[in-house]
Amino acid sequence: MSTKANYTNYLKVKDHSVSGESFDLVQHSEQDLLETRPQPSEEKLSQYYNSDDYISHTDTKRNWFEKLYHLVRSVALKRKLNLISAFASEEKKLLDFGCGTGDFLKVAQEHGWDVSGIEPSSKARAIANQKTNETVFDKDQLFQFKKGQFDVITLWHVLEHLPNLELHLNTFEALLKPNGTLIIAVPNYKSYDALHYKEFWAAYDVPRHLWHFSQEGMSRILKLAKMEVVDVKPMVFDAFYVSLLSEKYKSNSMKPFSAFWTGWRSNIKARQSGEYSSLIYVIERSKTTI
Repeated sequence: MSTKANYTNYLKVKDHSVSGESFDLVQHSEQDLLETRPQPSEEKLSQYYNSDDYISHTDTKRNWFEKLYHLVRSVALKRKLNLISAFASEEKKLLDFGCGTGDFLKVAQEHGWDVSGIEPSSKARAIANQKTNETVFDKDQLFQFKKGQFDVITLWHVLEHLPNLELHLNTFEALLKPNGTLIIAVPNYKSYDALHYKEFWAAYDVPRHLWHFSQEGMSRILKLAKMEVVDVKPMVFDAFYVSLLSEKYKSNSMKPFSAFWTGWRSNIKARQSGEYSSLIYVIERSKTTI
């Protein structure tokens, strides 16, 4: 994405959830984003998702943490549905890229959306297809869709997993209708909880997260794909969820009171700075390209 001279070392982070390996985060000065290095090959990358604890690929509720995750997700699903409803045409065509076990697609389908999903994990895809009447495909299907057919394309904590940002952003832009909307949710490495936990911040999630975004960085990479951010919305629950995991990585205990305090402080500080733990970007084609 940039020349070697434009990289600076930012942080060394451990893969706490699967391999125990350490990875470097380097900062791109031009794009204002972080890159995980070394990035595993596409063939090897799937190995880092092989864990029963990778919660977005399962529907398990084995303990209080997983039950809390699903409770929060049910609230978030309603908010996501309300968000996309503002961008629907009569056709109401939705693509959810990286749809996991399909809960968002199911809710959208139940509210009249014509849904399609992309999910690389065969295990998660099978669960999603049971919920949505076989509307979820493997990743190769992305390049088979007809151009200009979707009102809304969503990526809920997915963009950070994609090796080729330029290819995918250009593809999403091409698949949108002329007045279509791209919605991307990603962690924000400039949030208070990220700065507080440093190398223990769970949302770095190396090496599954290949990229780590700031608001300025998101705007810059979207500009390269002839798109622009038209609105930014907070995901306030993420500060608490990420803080719980971060406490576990830091001290081998989730320490709910400490995590709640850090998450609360992060959200309070973000009211002034706008730097929430995770952010939703509402994106359209650049006006100069229409």
